[in-house]
Amino acid sequence: MVDYDIVVIGGTPAGIYAALKAVDLKARVALVAAPLLGSTWSESFAKYGKALNQVGRVAHQMRRAKAFGIHLELDEKIVLPKVEVQFNDALKWAKGSVTALDEQHSPAVLAALGVDVIFGTGEFCRRPYLGFVVNEQILRSRTYLIANGSRPIIPEIDGLQSAGYLTPDTIWQQAHIKRPKNLIIIGGEPQAIELAQTFARFGCNVTLVVSSSQILPIEDAEANLLIQAQLEAEGVRILTEHRVTQVKCIQDKKWIQAGNQAIEADEILIAVGQQPQVDSLNLEGVKVETEQHGIRVNSRLQTTNSRIYACGDVLGGYRFAHVANYEARIALKNMLFFPFFNVDYSQISWAIFSDPELARLGLTEEQARRRYGDDVMVLRRYFKGVDKAQMRGETTGFCKILALRNGKIIGVHLVGPEASELIGAIALAMQKRIPVDAIAHLPTIFPTLSDINTQTASDWSQQLLNQNLSKQNLLEGFFNIRRSWSS
Repeated sequence: MVDYDIVVIGGTPAGIYAALKAVDLKARVALVAAPLLGSTWSESFAKYGKALNQVGRVAHQMRRAKAFGIHLELDEKIVLPKVEVQFNDALKWAKGSVTALDEQHSPAVLAALGVDVIFGTGEFCRRPYLGFVVNEQILRSRTYLIANGSRPIIPEIDGLQSAGYLTPDTIWQQAHIKRPKNLIIIGGEPQAIELAQTFARFGCNVTLVVSSSQILPIEDAEANLLIQAQLEAEGVRILTEHRVTQVKCIQDKKWIQAGNQAIEADEILIAVGQQPQVDSLNLEGVKVETEQHGIRVNSRLQTTNSRIYACGDVLGGYRFAHVANYEARIALKNMLFFPFFNVDYSQISWAIFSDPELARLGLTEEQARRRYGDDVMVLRRYFKGVDKAQMRGETTGFCKILALRNGKIIGVHLVGPEASELIGAIALAMQKRIPVDAIAHLPTIFPTLSDINTQTASDWSQQLLNQNLSKQNLLEGFFNIRRSWSS
């Protein structure tokens, strides 16, 4: 006899999501969360970065007010106000917004909904039976879901530990941190890109150091160049193909050696990636195998122990909450019913919340060419041709749809205002196998940014026509005949 249908290990947003969905299906659920209190109990560190991004966005908009004809009258002189971000106040605002979000799924709320919330750290055991031991109690369940969070990877750099550093997860835990005048960010993770732009908008001198040739090495090259150009236009110094080999403290300042350059900093922020937080779970004892980047799972998200599943950060890759929730949903169906459901990442979009935003779904142009060759059609339009973008003064960016000659969509890359919202319609079309011309024929409200989708999709039929000389001649002859009848 087991006590639960599912034991969820990890108080991450994905773990909470899985527990709530299981309760909705009338399953009996326990959620084991780390003994954290207050706004950090749900391990929702990533939310802080998104909240602080909004502060930087507002400051940036205020500085651009003059472009819209908005001025501040002072001493009979029209001037643009100086915008200064009080860093501690911005942190308080970010923490307050995250606390409000977390209250929606507080331990008390979860308990009221039927989730047994257990605070503590534990490990798996095999004897006398498979279970999870926490607070000297063995939780027995039909299945277990590992949804632990991750911790930042800290590279081995000479002098880094003694000099001290921040990470995207720890910067919010500082009680009285001052806004650094000079900030060095090491790494090319999405959070590194977002934070580089945010701190530059706070008035910091930001240097972004990445070891790859592009700041976002797995993204579309055209999108990469545009995001990099925007960061540099806002004052971010970017060093690609540079490795940091040493850190030293000299007269209360930190210095890094990046390639052949020595750079001064008040603070160093490390954002090179994440690693799963599973060391204390005794996975070897229950025959759960791990790989270099995380726990090994099959397409149904089963580990090498068929009763134990995993989702989210412990699998490796980019740290996206919606992807973790998708994995939790698939794992949940397999755990509660029958293990017939497989994950399909090819139809999941994601976004990097730089400004302009970068949203992506499916293949890059390079990948598409390798797989489909000349059958690939590249459809591209720019935001400068969208009325709403012109009215907002946000014309930087483009929409690129990769489609086959039969109309099948195989990839989308959006860089521009609200790209994370705009990609949803194309993602649905791709998921439901709706051809690209259906998007072109969808009337959009005027004026909206979504016009970029219809404009880009309309290029498919136009390109087909441009490549079909017989059809062009037929149409030209048809209209010649019609004009002769009218005379």
